[in-house]
Amino acid sequence: MPEAKKMKVVLLRHTLSPEETVALAAKLCYSRSEISDLNNKISSKDQSEFIRKLMDMGHESVLEHASFTFGIEGVSRVLLAQLTRHRIASFSVQSQRYVSYENGFGYIIPESIAALGDEAAQRFHSQMETIQTWYNEWQKALGKGEKSNEDARFVLPNACETRIIVTMNVRELRHFFSLRMCSRAQWEIRRMAEEMFRLCFETAPALFFNAGPACLRGKCPEGEKSCGQAAEIRREREALIQSATKENRP
Repeated sequence: MPEAKKMKVVLLRHTLSPEETVALAAKLCYSRSEISDLNNKISSKDQSEFIRKLMDMGHESVLEHASFTFGIEGVSRVLLAQLTRHRIASFSVQSQRYVSYENGFGYIIPESIAALGDEAAQRFHSQMETIQTWYNEWQKALGKGEKSNEDARFVLPNACETRIIVTMNVRELRHFFSLRMCSRAQWEIRRMAEEMFRLCFETAPALFFNAGPACLRGKCPEGEKSCGQAAEIRREREALIQSATKENRP
């Protein structure tokens, strides 16, 4: 039977000492010292202030030396289509060809439908059950196995759950957050971006201290389409930072 799923975002891996890695790359550009000497100096001193100066200078290419890898579950194919538009990233996605949904597929209920109440949510669930029936019918008709999955999946909905592993460097993550933490971003990918930001800030606050929607750093770039809620957006981001800081306390 199909089953409603909830989003789960986990930070799986990241560059060892990401702040020091970025600082090392930047200092190399301006120093005659050998790399080993620079590395020893950087390891003995907090680099937060130096990284802030880099951000102010716009020296962002060094941010590409640090990367973060996330495991993401309980998200829809709608979200996947948006996420893969971010070109400077690596994606591994659960295959609907090699993975059979014969015993039921996971799905995401849009917030707007859930907000209508239990009756609406049940109607949505019934529709997913109908689609499950169609999928099973086509699997059977096509003989099951990889080839049947390949074409039976054509009846699956955008609501169908997918699982993703995604890797981005810090520069691309900051760009991603500027777009997807904006109030105009679609609700599902915005929620995922907020959780990714919280995990990144918890791990490397100096690299993400001013990351988030563009309105945090100046005028909203949306022009006439601006939500006009920059103050509220700032409060929401501050709450995420407080959450990340609290999670990181011993």
